[in-house]
Amino acid sequence: MSLLTHLLACLFGMGSWVSINGLWVELPLIVPQIPEGWYLPSYLSVLIQMANVGPLFVTLMHRLRPGALNEAAVIYVIITLGTVATFLLGFFWKETVVVAGVPRSVALLVLTLFLATVDCTSSVTFLPFMMRLKPQYLTTYYIGEGVSGLLPALVALIQGVGVVHCINSTQPLNQTLNTSNTGLTFELWAQYQPANFSAEVFFFILSAMMVVCLVAFLLLNYHPAVAREHPSGRYTNGVKEKSQKNRKWVEQKPMMDPYRPTNQRRKSSFGTGAYSWMQVSYIFVILAWANALTNAVLPSVQSYSCMPYGNNAYHLSATMAAVSNPLACFIAMFFPIRSLLLMGALTVIGSGVGAYIMGMAALSPCPLLVNDSSGDVIIVLAWIIFVLTLSYVKVIIGVILRDEGHSALVWCGAVVQLGSLLGAVTMFPLVSVYSYFSSGDPCNTKCP
Repeated sequence: MSLLTHLLACLFGMGSWVSINGLWVELPLIVPQIPEGWYLPSYLSVLIQMANVGPLFVTLMHRLRPGALNEAAVIYVIITLGTVATFLLGFFWKETVVVAGVPRSVALLVLTLFLATVDCTSSVTFLPFMMRLKPQYLTTYYIGEGVSGLLPALVALIQGVGVVHCINSTQPLNQTLNTSNTGLTFELWAQYQPANFSAEVFFFILSAMMVVCLVAFLLLNYHPAVAREHPSGRYTNGVKEKSQKNRKWVEQKPMMDPYRPTNQRRKSSFGTGAYSWMQVSYIFVILAWANALTNAVLPSVQSYSCMPYGNNAYHLSATMAAVSNPLACFIAMFFPIRSLLLMGALTVIGSGVGAYIMGMAALSPCPLLVNDSSGDVIIVLAWIIFVLTLSYVKVIIGVILRDEGHSALVWCGAVVQLGSLLGAVTMFPLVSVYSYFSSGDPCNTKCP
């Protein structure tokens, strides 16, 4: 087992969603300086779903013309595109163009569409590429994918994004609805602190992360130490095998379960035939459900669920949730328990905790235990458990599908994007159109 290969696989996985994750955490600095204001998150959600044309194209190519798509070439293109787009954001994110008499951040929106296409397409290209390496490196890749959310969050914390302080403000009586015998009223005002460095620097840092991902991918392809980590009879370059016999071996031979009987009767035509169609459907439904919750449904209400408990609770829950993702992948590296029953149990636990988080978001700005310190602890723990359990489930599903061959990992990426799409489509009208969720003033909300 090569430590270098593990490191490269992790850095490669980091580039999968780092640009879009970084854009989301930078919103508090971007929004006040662009004409779209807080409508921007809604626009971003729509752009990300439009970008699913990328994975749709790749999936259809694998289905209709197997072997015709050069997987490595596609990865080079999308990583390079992501690097250039994030670099250009550093220069043009504030630039506006008048469209129909209204100023619009056209450069920001167009470059975001490119970034979303890059990240969405990575789901159906990066994962299948990992078939070239030994099975244990797939879990390391998932750790890197988790780091793609953690690193931008840590950079944003250092930057000081969204840090708010409540300051006393004295105002004359006729400027407030509050009453006072002295003719003055004392209120707390939310004052957002200036960032330690600009959004431009942040985008350049994101671009540097994409460059690191590109270098890691190059080394995964050409470094001699990595070449030794290819399994025997390996999947050569994602395009075509040298012989039909090799192709059949790659798609059917299980790679991670040496105890599986070689003469076991096939239960279905999917992959190695180790799982029946009912079990395959069960796996993919759980995969779609877990990604809908973790990638779209709960993140869209995170601020509503946490902000009522205070700014510290919000930042702590966001940071710990980002840490929990790679932590779950790290646990799966040593305890890859591929039990379908355990997978279902963890999904139920994660979904139950997610229901509690959703409930607190619906009750915002006055959720349960809002005036009790235990409420802060519970909501932070809820986010940790939610991300930890469902992230573990997603990694184990990836491990299972890796056994089933290259095409199974392509479908894995497609279902990940489908689940995320369904979650986003469900939450967009609730949050952005019907305003079902409401947030209070971070300093003045009074709850019974």
